[in-house]
Amino acid sequence: MPFKRPCRHAGAAAKRRLQCSNGSGGGGDAGVIVRWGLRELPQLLGDVGIERPFLIASERWSALDLPAARRWSDVPSDQIDEIASAASGADGLLAVGGGSAIDLAKAVSTATRLPVVSVPTTYSGAEWASSFGIRDPRRRMQGGGVGASLAGIVYDPELTLTLPLEESVGTAMNALAHCAEALYVKGRNPEADALALEGARTINEALPRVAAFLMDRKARTRLLAGADAAGHALALAGLGLGHAMAQAIGGRYGLPHGALNAICLPAALRFNEPVAGAEIARLAAALKTDDPVARVQELARLGGFERLRDLGVPAEDLSALAEAAAVRAGARANPRPATPAEIEGLLRRIF
Repeated sequence: MPFKRPCRHAGAAAKRRLQCSNGSGGGGDAGVIVRWGLRELPQLLGDVGIERPFLIASERWSALDLPAARRWSDVPSDQIDEIASAASGADGLLAVGGGSAIDLAKAVSTATRLPVVSVPTTYSGAEWASSFGIRDPRRRMQGGGVGASLAGIVYDPELTLTLPLEESVGTAMNALAHCAEALYVKGRNPEADALALEGARTINEALPRVAAFLMDRKARTRLLAGADAAGHALALAGLGLGHAMAQAIGGRYGLPHGALNAICLPAALRFNEPVAGAEIARLAAALKTDDPVARVQELARLGGFERLRDLGVPAEDLSALAEAAAVRAGARANPRPATPAEIEGLLRRIF
């Protein structure tokens, strides 16, 4: 029996129309098809005109029966030209995995103009953004860009059941940061607001259950639906200061993006509250709390995420990290301008 849609917007063959964001890290193509259940993948590929997909997925997913004759298994990778050459003869890209695999496919898409169909196995939301980061095998940032051709997404909660606690909480907190920032960044809009609030409500309800019972399919399905809404909001609105901070740190040290967002989001919320109080109050209502910062911190602690020092970030690098964050697109799209000195102060508060 086909997988049933877990929420209003999260499945069947309906196309979603996206608008390009203001350049703050989101953005999507004109139409993305979303379906639920891996059995729907062959039909989706046919619907977007892909007959010869080139698969980008780590060896972890080698046992899956996927419709691809050729594949690239080194994820992450900065060998974009080599992968593009290997994909010669393909008419599309199939990415299976978390943000690293999907970002790699998007980088290849930008180089080849091939469309991407993603099968996410985490809650990162990378499947919704045409922007990407290129990382080497040590997960150090080697560059990035925008312009990937997004064609479709297939969600299957079964693929998330083996995701460990830290990755489950971290990537879900990344999704929650997408919701929070979509509500107040310069690219915000009513459609993104609705998706962001839906995503925040769903993640807030499902994440504690997933953290307590990692094999709970119902909770995993709900959490994946929340991440889907969050990613769509990201695509429509873009990113803010919290993401800029997380990207600057993660790019330098190869640290998990989700864990960094879990730690950085509370500081960004505090910083933005004077100019985005009404929007953050809407987030608080979705999280069913009077103190959204405390609730975000409570959810982050489910994965053990509290301080930058716990991840090995050196105190002597905070000034340089603040400088790097200040020039990122998310910082420029933030509702309250942040100087490097102000960002350094935020980093020291969460160090």
